[in-house]
Amino acid sequence: GNDSMDTVAKLSAYGEQSTCPIRFIGIPKTIDNDLPITDHCPGFGSAAKYIATSLKEIIADACCYGPYRSAVLIVEIMGRHAGWLTAAAALADKVDMIYLPEVAFDPDDFIKKVKDNPDGDTRYAKMNLVLEKANGSKRERKVESWAMDIGKDTKTMMTFTYPGDVKDTGFLTWNYDEIGKDDDKWLYMPALKKTRRISGSSSKTDYFMGTDFTYDDMGDRNVDEDTHKFLRKEKCGGFDCFVVESVPKDKREIYSKKISWIRKDCFMTVKVEFYDKLGKLHRVLNVQDIKQVQGFWTRGKMEMQNVQTKHKTIITFSDMKYNLKIGSDMFNVAKMEKGI
Repeated sequence: GNDSMDTVAKLSAYGEQSTCPIRFIGIPKTIDNDLPITDHCPGFGSAAKYIATSLKEIIADACCYGPYRSAVLIVEIMGRHAGWLTAAAALADKVDMIYLPEVAFDPDDFIKKVKDNPDGDTRYAKMNLVLEKANGSKRERKVESWAMDIGKDTKTMMTFTYPGDVKDTGFLTWNYDEIGKDDDKWLYMPALKKTRRISGSSSKTDYFMGTDFTYDDMGDRNVDEDTHKFLRKEKCGGFDCFVVESVPKDKREIYSKKISWIRKDCFMTVKVEFYDKLGKLHRVLNVQDIKQVQGFWTRGKMEMQNVQTKHKTIITFSDMKYNLKIGSDMFNVAKMEKGI
């Protein structure tokens, strides 16, 4: 390793000064593969093989608990100055993510990983909404929700089932991954027997059915719609989190920036602060009861509070299901108006 080579260099220098005929030759060898000039240091190959073999055994042990194990397996590999040993984990094939300390933290790439967190091709859930005013008075809503991924786009259908004055109200969204393309959103009001199309600007500023969530909040968001900046690491809700600031590129957004707390173990967002155009805290989202359902990380409860009006909305999810057999033909305006 480096210390041995340093010793050889000193002996060689001493030999030259003392006219000693002995010549000293050093053969670099280190498992870290971090010596200059050399491409693959002797010793690194066997160390890389050992890491790959060990990881395969660790993965096999973890998989014995079945495909729906509620665990995130993290293996730390110690190395010096370079991430060659850690990078060798790729030889194990089934490693999901590899992080190297020599590579700067890329918030855009990180947020993309959060967005791409597996959630099945189709999804279903029952939602209980509680709308609470500053004086403590409450209103309750019940909703059923279906969603389907079509390529990188997502289609969602929501139908209100309670109370009677909003029963059969439908909300249909087609969320496009393409940057610059506004999502399509429709709201069906059965009392008027009328469907309203939600425009791109309205969806960013109008609130969904009296809640504290905008129409845009109810759908997906492309990572590249914001400029991201990593702020720090800290605990939130008892979990180690990355804290990331996101500034929207579209000036039509209702907020000037948002700060998200994202769990390191499962890449699920547990808290978001939204700031208004004047830079003042506007809304705070807290996500609770995060657990695995059918092997997918799932939110159990969300609470969005408008700190300026003191109004808040609590959404509780139940009967969550993934990868159901759902036809894409259910996600259209005619189906929404007819009812599911």
